[in-house]
Amino acid sequence: MSSLPMAVLLLEPDLVIADANPAAEQLIGIGAKRLKGRKLQEIAAFAEERFYEWLLHGDAQLSAHSVTTRLGDQPERQLDLMLSPVSGHSGWQMLALHDIGASEALGDRDEPQLRAPAILAHEIKNPLSAIRGAAQLLGRKLDDRDRPLTELIADEVDRIAKLVDRMQDLGREQTGPIAPLNLHEVIRRAISVIAASGDDNVRLIEEFDPSLPPVLGNEDALVQVLINLLSNARDACRETAEPAIEIRTRFVSGLVLNAIRLGRPVRLPIEVRVSDNGPGVDPALRDHIFEPFVTSKKNGQGLGLALVNKLVRDMDGRITHERDEKAGWTHFRLHLQLAK
Repeated sequence: MSSLPMAVLLLEPDLVIADANPAAEQLIGIGAKRLKGRKLQEIAAFAEERFYEWLLHGDAQLSAHSVTTRLGDQPERQLDLMLSPVSGHSGWQMLALHDIGASEALGDRDEPQLRAPAILAHEIKNPLSAIRGAAQLLGRKLDDRDRPLTELIADEVDRIAKLVDRMQDLGREQTGPIAPLNLHEVIRRAISVIAASGDDNVRLIEEFDPSLPPVLGNEDALVQVLINLLSNARDACRETAEPAIEIRTRFVSGLVLNAIRLGRPVRLPIEVRVSDNGPGVDPALRDHIFEPFVTSKKNGQGLGLALVNKLVRDMDGRITHERDEKAGWTHFRLHLQLAK
C-alpha cells in the first residue's frame, strides 16, 4: 500500500478503517494513526447515499467515476473510486481514491497508471486470458458433441474483454461502431449464454417476427444488453410457482426519437421485449432503475441496468420499463433503428 501513488484505505467489516497509505493521509489530511479504528462514514461523505450500501456488500471488485465526495472538513470534490475485496478475509476491502481535480490541474487526468478504470481493466483481463487458454486446452480433449461449450467460453471471454474496454469510456461521449445486424442471431447468442448457466427451471418463451429486417447496433454491446435483461428476468421470477421469461420481437410504428446528438429525428420501429412473471421491481425504485447504484437485489450492485441504458443510448436506441400488475408481468422494451 505504501508504494502505491493512489490513496488507499484498508477497511475491516462494517467499513472500519484498519490502515491508510501515505497518499491517503495526504488526500484526507489526517494521519494513519488517527484514521485507524474510525468508520469510513465519519471521514467520507458521498453525495449518492446508496454508495454506502454498495460498499457494505463488499463482495465484488467495482469502480465508480466522478463521485461527489466530502473528505473531513474539506470542500466537496470529484473522486474516482475503486473497491476490491481482500482475498481470504471475508468482509475486508481495499478502497482506492483518486482526486480527479488534482490530476486535471497537473495535466495528467488521462494517465493510465493513475486511473481506477485502467487498473480494473487490467485486473479483469488477466484472469480472462487464463480462462480463454484453459477453454482452448480443454476443447482439444473433448469430443465434437461437447466442444461447442468450450468455444462458447472462448467467445464470451473475447466479448467481455471488449466490454471491459468499453466500460472505461462510460463517462465519455465516445460510442462504439454500429452496423447492420441480424437481430435474431444476436438474441440467440445471448440465450445460449444464459442457457449455459444450467438453470432449466425457468421456462423461456420465444415469439419472434421472422420478417424483421436488419437493425443498426453494436453486436457485442447488444449481446451484453440482452444477457443483462435475460439474467435479471431469470433472477426476478425464479421463486414464482411457474417461472417464465418471454422474449418477443416485432415492428412498431410511430416511435420517433429526437436525437439531439445527431441533430435529427431518429425512428425506432424495431422492438425487443423481455418479460418475466416475477413480483416486479419495488415501486419506490421503478423511476430510478436505470440510475447507478439503484437495485432491489440483496447482493446487487445497481450497475447492470445503468450499463444497459448507456449501451442502448450509444446505439441511438431507447429502453423502457413497465409493470403490468393485472397480468403479473414485468416488461423491458428495447427500441432500435432499422438498418438502411
